[in-house]
Amino acid sequence: MKRTVMVTGSSQGVGLGIARVFLNHGWRVFGVDQKPAEASLQSHEDYQHAVADLRDVKACETVMESCLAGSGKLDALVNNAGLGNARGFLETSDEDYDRYYDINVRPVIRLCRLALPALKQSQGSIVNIASAFGLIGAAGSAAYVPTKFAVVGITKMLATEFGRDGIRVNAVAPGLIWSPGTDERIRTNAWWHRMMIEECPLGRVGQPEEIGEACAFLASRAASFINGAILPVDGGWSIAKFLPLPAEA
Repeated sequence: MKRTVMVTGSSQGVGLGIARVFLNHGWRVFGVDQKPAEASLQSHEDYQHAVADLRDVKACETVMESCLAGSGKLDALVNNAGLGNARGFLETSDEDYDRYYDINVRPVIRLCRLALPALKQSQGSIVNIASAFGLIGAAGSAAYVPTKFAVVGITKMLATEFGRDGIRVNAVAPGLIWSPGTDERIRTNAWWHRMMIEECPLGRVGQPEEIGEACAFLASRAASFINGAILPVDGGWSIAKFLPLPAEA
């Protein structure tokens, strides 16, 4: 029987890449997004989709019920949906912090809670999408950074509390991943290009499918003894301090 994964934020960007990779690995995917399913997934026999705003408690309950009703089980949950970008600390209001927490943290908590009974039955796993910015200090993202540190903390707490139930909980911490917005920003913002590309050891933007492959690995039986890990998938950006000097011409 095919394994089933729920992927939130599955209609675009990283979430779309994650959904595609799981399908390519033979999983059944239940996608959740505020937008309809991406065209290439709509007709896939192993893809189901729910349009939902996960800031709403009832919506979280409904999508979990729909997923379990459609497949009868759940083997993995990938909490990917989230809000990126932010402003500096002095430009960030209390309302900004509330908005980022409502999108990036509360749905993770709710969906993990709702998924635990089914994951206990399947001996399944949770993969949370954190961020390289949730591993280091980063200026200019005052509302975003604390929420991703929170995702890291939630991951480690759940891994500790529910490991004895056979449930593994890990996180992937992406660096700069390609999207139309990312592409434009690195072409038009010299500072951003230098910070995110030139200061990355691999010297490039990551692809959504590279995040998907990391998630699929952590959800697979090949990772059966990995629990509470935070896996940076950032080309080495989060650990780069002293890169080699450019070769002389």
